[in-house]
Amino acid sequence: MAEYKVGERLRSRVSGVHVLVIRVSDVDVEITCGGEPMAREGETLPEIDSPVSGSPVVMGKRYEDEAASVEVLCVSAGDGPLAVNGALLQLKNPKPLPASD
Repeated sequence: MAEYKVGERLRSRVSGVHVLVIRVSDVDVEITCGGEPMAREGETLPEIDSPVSGSPVVMGKRYEDEAASVEVLCVSAGDGPLAVNGALLQLKNPKPLPASD
């Protein structure tokens, strides 16, 4: 388990996914991509050469868990899936803009 901070950048060790932490309520969670823990910006963890066959992570989209306690923004796309403590993150639905009459 690791402690994450809002604004922290993470990168996948198994694909090209990079995310930005937008919200994290529980300080002691593990954010993974393709089943492997994500590395912090500047952290030197070994890359893993195992094929990832998960759902793609889309650049510019936000992902959150069911409890809405963790939210990340994808800044570089790649193969996933993203998960927190083993629970898959879901694509967050965008909020509708107000009508301009």
